[in-house]
Amino acid sequence: MKYLAYLNRYIWKYRWRFLIGVCFVAISNYFRVLQPRIIRYALDLVVDNIGMYRLAGGTSLQAELFAKLGSTLLMFGGIVLLLALLMGVFMFFMRQTIIVMSRLIEFDLRNDIFAHYEKLDTAFYKVNNTGDLMARISEDVSKVRMYLGPALMYGVNLVVLFTMVIYSMVSVSPQLTFYSLIPLPLLSFSIYYVSNLINKKSEAIQGQLSVLNSTAQEVYSGIRVIKSYVRENSMLNFFNVQADTYKDKSMALARTEAMFHPLMLLLIGASTVITIYVGGLLVAQGRISAGNIAEFIIYINMLTWPVTAIGWVASIVQRAAASQKRINEFLEMEPSIFNQEKAPTQIKGDIEFRNVSFTYPDTGIQALKNVNFTLKKGEKMAIIGKTGSGKTTIAELLVRMYDVTEGQILIDGVDVRQLNLNDLRKQVGYVPQDVFLFSDTVEANVAFGKPDATREEVEQYTKYASVHEDILGLTEGFETIVGERGVTLSGGQKQRVSIARAFIKRPDMMILDDCLSAVDTTTERRILEFLNGHLGNKTTIIITHRIYSLLDFDKIIVLDEGRVKEQGTHEDLLKVEGYYRDLYLRQQPEEEVNH
Repeated sequence: MKYLAYLNRYIWKYRWRFLIGVCFVAISNYFRVLQPRIIRYALDLVVDNIGMYRLAGGTSLQAELFAKLGSTLLMFGGIVLLLALLMGVFMFFMRQTIIVMSRLIEFDLRNDIFAHYEKLDTAFYKVNNTGDLMARISEDVSKVRMYLGPALMYGVNLVVLFTMVIYSMVSVSPQLTFYSLIPLPLLSFSIYYVSNLINKKSEAIQGQLSVLNSTAQEVYSGIRVIKSYVRENSMLNFFNVQADTYKDKSMALARTEAMFHPLMLLLIGASTVITIYVGGLLVAQGRISAGNIAEFIIYINMLTWPVTAIGWVASIVQRAAASQKRINEFLEMEPSIFNQEKAPTQIKGDIEFRNVSFTYPDTGIQALKNVNFTLKKGEKMAIIGKTGSGKTTIAELLVRMYDVTEGQILIDGVDVRQLNLNDLRKQVGYVPQDVFLFSDTVEANVAFGKPDATREEVEQYTKYASVHEDILGLTEGFETIVGERGVTLSGGQKQRVSIARAFIKRPDMMILDDCLSAVDTTTERRILEFLNGHLGNKTTIIITHRIYSLLDFDKIIVLDEGRVKEQGTHEDLLKVEGYYRDLYLRQQPEEEVNH
């Protein structure tokens, strides 16, 4: 229960709903426990009057006695039906309070997990796969809800009903009560033993379910690669292996749970036999009536479902504990990147990297080593280098996807860690190398950069990104659904839509991470003209493998294995026999051909 203790805050939030539900449980069971008493009175009435009925045989008194006895039994029957109706009404109210409470907590818990996921930093998502995240917020939360709803409701019902029934039984005959309940200690031990088995098996099943979800999610995301390599059968076989493992673990759990029901019925049946035997002896001794035996049998059978439900409830609790343990693992994680400054921040655009070194926490790879450069407001800088030289890392550090390992990044003379994180990211237009579009309309994807943007603004900025004509050529224009991750668009179209999404923010700083690699020269020229014109006074960093002659860069740095190898203007770097000059000379023939 230590893992489920996390849920107490939610139960406290809805405590009045829960307490009212407990009251409804008590009232419902009160009317339920009264029914065997009425049946006992009716049966005793019949037994007491059966001899008199026989003695009056053949006389008018017998008919009168029969009629009176029938009307009295009918009255008792009506009382039992009325009690059953009242019991049902309060059971309805019981479910409307406790079960609805569990749904409300499920809603709150899912939202809290999702909000916590959003707070966690990039490093978390690199070491945890998407399928596992989805399993915890869906399957695991659903199992926790079963504990908060049915398990809690039937658990309270079990305690209340047991208390009332045992009290009623003891008030009739303590001796018969003792003998009737002899099987219960064996029941408790059985539940304890089997519940431990269920807990271990439930944890294994939930872990395997995450593996199964992750496998399916990767296959769906990479379906084009799988089809192009004709690997459908091999991936199906791999999924079958994972599914078989999940099936085997689930079957093992089902076999364990199957022990409960027969065991419950056996023990309840034993209690019934004991009740009839011992009760018969007590009736013969005149210590109880025949109606009391019937009353006890009804009480014992009344306990059949709650006692049987002990195993079911225990199973739900164990599963919920295993699921909540998995949920807690993520909820207890604290993001390494968080907002340390609540005051609003307005960025001008001065940037300084001061002896910056950075090592990725998930891989241990050192991406930057003692990097230094400065960039004034409104200046434009290109970062050039080979693959893996650390270019993208600079962009991620600027928007605080990570924090530096050593050194400082200053924006407007202030350490980036001391700026308001939300304001920093709002005022930076970042187009990452890995373009991501949501499964929504083209218009919604562009307006994601500015949620209150009008249709006219969206169209205007798609023109700046040179993708407006492409969008109009789609089946439904700006209302076209782009599909998951923008799968219905070409690589160049996705890049330009993401550029429009950054442009529409009208940021104070612009970072473009190799986002023109899939566009042609003419399109590239249009986008660069917008950068030169409309964003001429904004600090701009372009990360690229190419040299853009149309942009007059104030500074160019060349990275190699995380270090700044060359730094200066275009003219300065051409004078140096280095990587930049070699790249420029190799690019010249291509530009001549394109022109």
